[in-house]
Amino acid sequence: MAFTAEQLAQNPTFIVSIRFLAGQMRGMFDAGPRLARLLASHQRWLLTQTAYALHLEYDPQDATSGFTAVRLTGKITAHKIASRNTVLAFIEELFTYRFIAHTPGDERRRPRHFEPAEVSHQAMYGWLHANLGALDQLDNGGRAAFLQENPSLFRLIQPRVAHHCLEDVNWREPPEQVALFLWTEAGGMVIDHFMSRLDLEGTDPEKLMVGKVETRALAGDFMMSRTHLQRLLAKGVQRGCVGWSDEPKKSQLWLSRDFLREYSAWQAIKFAYVDEAFDWAKARLEDASS
Repeated sequence: MAFTAEQLAQNPTFIVSIRFLAGQMRGMFDAGPRLARLLASHQRWLLTQTAYALHLEYDPQDATSGFTAVRLTGKITAHKIASRNTVLAFIEELFTYRFIAHTPGDERRRPRHFEPAEVSHQAMYGWLHANLGALDQLDNGGRAAFLQENPSLFRLIQPRVAHHCLEDVNWREPPEQVALFLWTEAGGMVIDHFMSRLDLEGTDPEKLMVGKVETRALAGDFMMSRTHLQRLLAKGVQRGCVGWSDEPKKSQLWLSRDFLREYSAWQAIKFAYVDEAFDWAKARLEDASS
């Protein structure tokens, strides 16, 4: 049985799964920074996951299916995630950096279909594998290993997760403290970095230590301006999400337990959809082979 979002959020070891995934995402960023930035804000996460799902659902017999500018724009604007111009600029960026290409034979047709480049396939597979590995931290479920042994499951799981997340307003619109970071450029990478370094042994009832954070170095790592990062952290401090334990030096950062609870409950929504889609796809595979 798949975990529910409520079960995950109430599980005291769920934070270990979140920290595991954050570490995996940081590793993916180091391996391909420009591509990793596509998942680095919540808006881009929704755009990327939806576009990829549309591609996997492409039926050559149905010209209206697949990943086209019109279909992605329709899906995204219907949920008020981004404007039409933002979606078109996003597609242009993917195309410019060769993360997508026109489907062969579609260069001069309308509508033009797009398909991910090999590096994009690898990144999305890596994202799913890391999420399944994070769930395995809770129950040693062997999901990640099963996906590796049965890679065809990927084509079933990813679209199901993407559509469930897109349709769920509680995932689509993060809670206030989480949105403060996740709706900003590169904010997702900043939170992943903090989560991957959390000291879970801390006993302070209100905060957990992240440790030394040098804004100049971190901004350079994430290809963002130092001013943007400092402004983001200042908003977090004002809201009480994060703070410095060594004012005015500002090098030792902490994260509030209140923020962590809110972030964990929000992440639990997506993890539950990943687990449900894995169970569903695995059952279909077993039915087909029996």
